[in-house]
Amino acid sequence: MTQATRPRLTIEEFLTYDDGTDTRYELVDGVLVEMGAESTINTLIAGFLFATFLQLGIPAYQIGFKQWIAVSDSTATARDPDLIVHSEASFAAIEGSSQAIVKAGMPNPLLVVEVVSPGKPGEDNYERDYVEKPKEYAARGIPEFWQIDPSRSVVAVLTLKDGNYWSREFRGDSRVVSPTFPSLQLTADQILRAGR
Repeated sequence: MTQATRPRLTIEEFLTYDDGTDTRYELVDGVLVEMGAESTINTLIAGFLFATFLQLGIPAYQIGFKQWIAVSDSTATARDPDLIVHSEASFAAIEGSSQAIVKAGMPNPLLVVEVVSPGKPGEDNYERDYVEKPKEYAARGIPEFWQIDPSRSVVAVLTLKDGNYWSREFRGDSRVVSPTFPSLQLTADQILRAGR
């Protein structure tokens, strides 16, 4: 991941930013951070979870792909999770908007899912996915956050309690337990293999 050398942007400037390439960015404290190409397994897992949530009776309009979420009102930071499951209120807040972003001050989605990138402690990917994002999503008040890590073969369900996430890890044929979606009947392996 590389940081572009440009002046700090506001969320509004970020939403209209176009450098003429297909480069994916997140905005971190006003700075564009290049995200690189999405891996095949990330897209497979996100698609599999989309289908799973549909089967659980979640309306398709409440399941968001490539929708940003502003995680702070004090810094210009917008994340691009792999999947968002909206509450009725968070979807209503973005419905009809020209930019798919859940801005600061808008109601929170029910769930944010991140398929984490490979990396070791101290590396940019690891720090972003395991340190920065949990802090940001917790501070935002998102009730449930999933970290799906294919390289470590683990699905972590983080549940917000008293402003902090409590994490529970699932591996192999362990059934993934989601407080928000108690009827979910998937094992960690089913998610990590994207139903294959």
